[in-house]
Amino acid sequence: MMTSQIMRLDPLFTRNEYTCCGRWDIPLVKKQEVDLAKIRLISYSDTRSNDRPENKKCGVHFFIDDYRFESIYRSPEKSLLKLSQYAFLLTPDYSTYADMNQWRQLESVAHNRWCGAYWQSKGLTVIPTVSWSTPASYSYSFDGIEKGAIVAIGMIGCKKNKSDFMHGYNTMLERIQPEAIICFGNPFSEMTGNLITVDYCASRKAVR
Repeated sequence: MMTSQIMRLDPLFTRNEYTCCGRWDIPLVKKQEVDLAKIRLISYSDTRSNDRPENKKCGVHFFIDDYRFESIYRSPEKSLLKLSQYAFLLTPDYSTYADMNQWRQLESVAHNRWCGAYWQSKGLTVIPTVSWSTPASYSYSFDGIEKGAIVAIGMIGCKKNKSDFMHGYNTMLERIQPEAIICFGNPFSEMTGNLITVDYCASRKAVR
């Protein structure tokens, strides 16, 4: 029989087993290295159990609709074996839209980092995906990432709000000081830093 005391002992209820940082105790995704000369990504939607060797050389990205990977946070153990095949994982890109209330955006960032900390605890290589919206989100959007880490960002949907995006991007550079930025999609010419551009269409060409 499930009781409240038993539930409080369930790590998937408390979610407090990892090192946290910042005002909101967001889980920390530790700095890890990947071969920046050989960055290839595959969409989570295209992952398969017992995948082909060529696909296993890729990293997995989550620049897709949130509903396609909601189970990653709810039941993380169910996808662990499948995801462990791949070279590395980007943390899930849970949405941080400007028209979301701040608590909802904060939740998205916390889920992103918790998944990364969980995967790292299981021995997987993880690169944190960073997203932000308005300056109000800066108080948590860049937490849970070690300084000097490799990070990933997505350019999908940024073209209509270039000034807001660039303000957040430059704040991210200042706060995290990333070694490199894996950029999913074409970057703006004003973006500085060690950018590693990944073509969106190429990431959907999994070997089948």
